Amino acid sequence: MPNTGVDNRERWHLPALGVTIIAIVLLPFAFLADVLGDSAEAALQVDHTRRVETTIYALTYDIRNNEAALLALVSGINTPLIRARLAESTARIPAGFKTLAELTRDDPDQQLRVGELKGLLERRAAFVDDLLADTSDGIPAEVGEIVVRYPVRELTDQILAKESQRLKVRRTRADRLRQQAEWLMWATMFAQLLLFGLVVWLSQRHSRRRLESERDSRRANARALSVLQTVREPIALVDERRHVIMHNRAFAELYGDAAGDGDEDLRGQPLAEVGGGAWSDAAVLQRLTDVLVRGRELWDYEHHQTTRDGSERVMLLNARRMPLPDRDDRVVLLTISDITAAKATENRIRELNQQLEGKVEQVSDVNRELEAFSYSVSHDLRAPLRHVAGFADKLGRHLGDNADDKSRHYIDVIGSSARRMSTLIDDLLVYSRLGRSAMRLQAVDMQSMAAETRAILDANAEADSPGRRIEWRIAPLPILVGDENMLRQVWLNLLGNAVKYSANRDPAVIEVSHQRLDDGSHHFSVRDNGAGFDMQYAGKLFGVFQRMHKASEYPGTGIGLASVRRVLMRHGGKIWAEAEPDAGATFHFTLPATLDPNQKQEPRT
Repeated sequence: MPNTGVDNRERWHLPALGVTIIAIVLLPFAFLADVLGDSAEAALQVDHTRRVETTIYALTYDIRNNEAALLALVSGINTPLIRARLAESTARIPAGFKTLAELTRDDPDQQLRVGELKGLLERRAAFVDDLLADTSDGIPAEVGEIVVRYPVRELTDQILAKESQRLKVRRTRADRLRQQAEWLMWATMFAQLLLFGLVVWLSQRHSRRRLESERDSRRANARALSVLQTVREPIALVDERRHVIMHNRAFAELYGDAAGDGDEDLRGQPLAEVGGGAWSDAAVLQRLTDVLVRGRELWDYEHHQTTRDGSERVMLLNARRMPLPDRDDRVVLLTISDITAAKATENRIRELNQQLEGKVEQVSDVNRELEAFSYSVSHDLRAPLRHVAGFADKLGRHLGDNADDKSRHYIDVIGSSARRMSTLIDDLLVYSRLGRSAMRLQAVDMQSMAAETRAILDANAEADSPGRRIEWRIAPLPILVGDENMLRQVWLNLLGNAVKYSANRDPAVIEVSHQRLDDGSHHFSVRDNGAGFDMQYAGKLFGVFQRMHKASEYPGTGIGLASVRRVLMRHGGKIWAEAEPDAGATFHFTLPATLDPNQKQEPRT
């Protein structure tokens, strides 16, 4: 089965690699261009700062040169050279201020200092001009006071300090950007080497996977061909001309040479000629043409064939159109199943079912006749039984005290036998009604029903055996839906048997329990500490007239448990018993979950 997750990841490898290459090439280039731009800007700023310093130094030099010329004139050195220096420095100062103002216009603080320096020099120049307006008496001594009166050194030092600070900051930034550019170049080179290694690794991996895929594909083809040849059902591919283009060994064994062993190659042969004309049926060929041309599918089509070996076979055909990766035309995948044996078995089963239905009907008729017979016999026996019992009683009264012991014994045996026969007839009528009467479903409180049955049995036990002790242990019981009269027979018989067969125990212990099984059904159990029975005879326990003890030990008709089994079967349940001789018995019975009051009930008949 192809791994779609791996295929999806492989599909995104090439785009992801392209994006990575673009990111490694373009992003460092863009960042490096930005860093280089910042470096160039930082270099320009450094150059700008140096130009400001150079201008300030030149302006300071001109100011000092001007001051020196003035002091020389005050000292009496009034030579043409001094005059020329004074005039030259005085002429250069305004130009230096203009250059300095242009260079520092990006710094408001420097502009203020330059403006203050300019004003100070202008006042100094005005002062000097006023003093030198009339030099007939020589250079006034007050000219030498300009240095004190108009000091400029402090302002120029402040301007230089500010520019030196800015130069230091800009040099630091320029150095940092240059270092970043170097680190980026090294990182880019490392990333490109890593990318190159990744490309080489991915190429080798892709090549290795391609080789593995080709090898896996060859193995898969060989495995598919092996599976196709191993399948025991004939399989064939038929093209648009209805020629066989591929088949498995089972197809060749069935439709090839009768003496062949399945190695015969039927490829290229027309399907109608394969198998000695087994496929020459026009209806089958037309259906295959419909599958090819119209895209229909042929499902479980039964086709009777006579194969090359002369045997009549019933074949089940399935056909559908399918594409092939190595050809463009349409082909049909044809699978054949030999259902000859299954058809023969099906026919045999149908015959047996018909015979069984007849037998079931016969058995049903017999059961109905038996039930009618038992019902009529039970009713018909009552009249002579009443006569026997009545005349025996009259005979006893007629003889009176004249009857000897043997006569009274005979009369007692006749009476007790008649009463036992009457009880037996009553039980047979109950058993018959339990099988014939319609069920009246209603909510039945099993707890109340068990309590009522207990009260009846306690009263009977007290009447038969005064002072007898019975210890009842009845667990909480559920409310179910069922036929109340029928379920009452279940409790009367099971609890009655527990009381009867534990008559020799003091006290008699009778336990009633209930639990819910995993499938939702209800499991009840009735346990006593009475006489018990041998489990090797448990198979006949629930049959009619079947008894485990002598009637002289424990009275009864042997119909009670058969009635219980019939009631539980009609309710969809079952009953079984566990016991040991003289160690008590436990009767288990189950009722299905469909009898819960919250389940929708279907009427039963």
